Amino acid sequence: DPYSEGLALVATGRRFGYVDEHGKFAINPQFEGAGSFNKGLSPVLIGGRWGYISPASKIVINPQFEEAGNFEGDLALIRIAGRYGYIDRSGKIAINPQFEGAGNFSDGLALIRMGGRFGFINRSGKIAINPQFEAAGDFNEELAVVMLNNRFGYINPTGKFVINPQFDEAGDFTDGIAPVWLGERQGYIDKDGKYIWNPSI
Repeated sequence: DPYSEGLALVATGRRFGYVDEHGKFAINPQFEGAGSFNKGLSPVLIGGRWGYISPASKIVINPQFEEAGNFEGDLALIRIAGRYGYIDRSGKIAINPQFEGAGNFSDGLALIRMGGRFGFINRSGKIAINPQFEAAGDFNEELAVVMLNNRFGYINPTGKFVINPQFDEAGDFTDGIAPVWLGERQGYIDKDGKYIWNPSI
């Protein structure tokens, strides 16, 4: 559904605006970039900086960020001086911009990168799983795919390996199964790491 809180993001030329459910402009195309509304706030790019507007097109959080994401719950991912952190709905810094990279929260944890390694923080900004992985994905169905020593496996929200690193590539779990690769051969595993479809070409 392209609509978020009754408004859909559209582009006209190089400007972004929002239309209502009847296709009429609710907010005229005027922004260099824009996101989706969540509980009355959407990120917009004005003059090369990101801020947030209300559905009435009123600036609620002044444009000041190098990057800004959609609010998820009460936090939004932002970038200041090349570092990622999170703000609350008032625009105050909730988690200091200190990360080389960061993602949205999933299952209460957000993927972060520090010192070239990936780990996870909780919603208060504390490290929940130490940055130790060469690559990692978001938690999905309470498991996250991670790479350690050039092999992919899966961890749970405590950081414990549930499926040891053994795959050349691996994807997210959907409906209890995930795709995995050994060389060019693809198979599917369940959440116990057992093959439900053996790797084949």
